[in-house]
Amino acid sequence: MGRYVLRRLLQLIPVFLGTTFLIYALVWAIPQDPFAGKCGQRPCDPTYVAEVSEKLNLNDPLLIQYFKYLGNLLVGDFGTTFNGVSVGEQIATSWPITLKMGIIALIIEALIGITAGVLTGLRKQGFLDNLVLVSTLFLISLPVFVTGFVLRLYLGPQGFDWIDTSVSSDPTIGELILPGFVLGSLSMAYVARLTRTSIVENRRADYVRTAIAKGQPGTRVVGIHLLRNSLIPVITFLGTDLGSLMGGAIVTEGVFNINGIGGLIFRGIQEKEGVMVTGIVTLLVLVYLLMSLIVDLLYAVLDPRIRYE
Repeated sequence: MGRYVLRRLLQLIPVFLGTTFLIYALVWAIPQDPFAGKCGQRPCDPTYVAEVSEKLNLNDPLLIQYFKYLGNLLVGDFGTTFNGVSVGEQIATSWPITLKMGIIALIIEALIGITAGVLTGLRKQGFLDNLVLVSTLFLISLPVFVTGFVLRLYLGPQGFDWIDTSVSSDPTIGELILPGFVLGSLSMAYVARLTRTSIVENRRADYVRTAIAKGQPGTRVVGIHLLRNSLIPVITFLGTDLGSLMGGAIVTEGVFNINGIGGLIFRGIQEKEGVMVTGIVTLLVLVYLLMSLIVDLLYAVLDPRIRYE
């Protein structure tokens, strides 16, 4: 297992380099004036242009720019914006909020989605099965911003006043439960449907019928034999979904006025701050790569037939 983890970590290095270089090239190699609109209606002062270009290495060839940027990343320096704002400090302030909300969304979609999928997969064609299928189809059809607006309107003070929908600048876990549910609602529907399909398919497998023929208890057949094998595609989806949740948090953070990474990257795109966009996307790439490694390791836990050497 140790050699496999080391080999996988080494494999992630060229993937990280290739992905981050592509991102950097797309942001900075497009032929345009990076200073357009930075000084209002007038052209920027040549002294300011020269100073910022030197600070951002814009006078170097693209490959040299990238490796200088990469070297700064290795020491934790994400660079500064055109206005001199530290990207690292902005990320350090916003990232924990979005990460916390993303983890809450992942837990909610895993618990509710897997539970609903298992129950409907074991009792297909019943009332519960039809209810879950209709509910998940409803969630898939609704845009996330509509789900967030409706829940905030009806569950908040303007509706039934069941929960406080306001989110502070440093939100607690309780404040992020509703935004986390909204953020993970679409994925929760997919998890429920994916789990149901996997359960239905594996119920007819030979190893399940053998376990039943041996007289093993139903809970053991479901929990040990059926569920563990059925969760492999679900774990794959959940593992890669954390990065998607944090990258797609722009809408949810806008609905609930959360100062997270989604709003930060939206402002970076709106203000054409390439350093901000590159830094945040690079961080999301690291999350994707780390989660893909964790998913691969979980395969061996769920399926004893899988062995890593």
